[in-house]
Amino acid sequence: MNRQSNQHVARGLAAGLGLATLALALAWARPTGAAQLSPAVIYYGMCDASAAVAAGTNFFVVANDEDNILRIYRRHPGAMPAVTLDLSRFLSVKGKSPETDIEGAAQVGNRIYWITSHGRNARGKDSPDRHRFFATDVVVGRDQVQLVLAGRPYTHLLLDFALDARLRRFELIPASRVAPKAHGGLNIEGLTTMPDGALLMGFRNPVPGGKALLLPLLNPGGLIAGESARLGDAIELDLGGLGVRSIGFENNRYLIIAGPTGGKGEFRLYEWPGPGAAPKVIAGVNFAGVNPEGLTFEAPDGRREYFVLSDDGTLKVGTEDCKRLKDPGQRRFRGYTLSF
Repeated sequence: MNRQSNQHVARGLAAGLGLATLALALAWARPTGAAQLSPAVIYYGMCDASAAVAAGTNFFVVANDEDNILRIYRRHPGAMPAVTLDLSRFLSVKGKSPETDIEGAAQVGNRIYWITSHGRNARGKDSPDRHRFFATDVVVGRDQVQLVLAGRPYTHLLLDFALDARLRRFELIPASRVAPKAHGGLNIEGLTTMPDGALLMGFRNPVPGGKALLLPLLNPGGLIAGESARLGDAIELDLGGLGVRSIGFENNRYLIIAGPTGGKGEFRLYEWPGPGAAPKVIAGVNFAGVNPEGLTFEAPDGRREYFVLSDDGTLKVGTEDCKRLKDPGQRRFRGYTLSF
């Protein structure tokens, strides 16, 4: 069967089986050796997976951008969270719609740093609860994982942006007054480690001059101890007009999931050696039907495999959007192993 026939059959399979199997059908239609997404693994208890890190070999920690709860899941399919940690009191949320919009995570040793979007809410209204940078420590046992709160949440990152003359050309403060998905809005969605111990923040929005914006944070440990942010030089990457939806560092290079600044559009996976080099698209990855927001790395048997989580808040479960379901046992999100 030729490739065109394969793709025709794949589309037919996807139409019959639904979005959860679309990525699998398209992966089967690709030539041997291309990047592929595994069949979807379903996890229950939440919908809007927004950031995640691995915890040992059998667990992962995931944030949900619709509440302030971190959840620890076992890797096996069909799992409900094994552990939950409500951060509302720790993060001192006070608004009527108190979600902090956690969007990025990066692990340094046994410490996980988390960052919120730092943007306004979807209607463009000021939302100070979304201005948080904080940390948890992860304790991995033989068959359990625990999270411990670390330091104090930091709430003045936008002020640090305003005080840094190097950032004025990006107009981040005017951007912070616009709805996060609107043209020129502000929305941080990526966070990863750098080889020198700093962190790298990735912006979904804005994309100044059509370039994705990344900004080094040099003292993450200092922030949760009360220091002001020390920032490195901003980096602009050509991701084809897309912003950063997730970023991670592994095997001496970064992997970036790039996506639209608004609600709809294509996603691409890029490999980037680091500052001074150009990013390169990893061909063959088709995110159709997937809303990839979280990415954590695995390396079983030395193979290059990566775990992609889908933000499925608007995915239909019956006739309802997943995020509107009242029963946590019906809420779900998908995970995919990406291999290439």
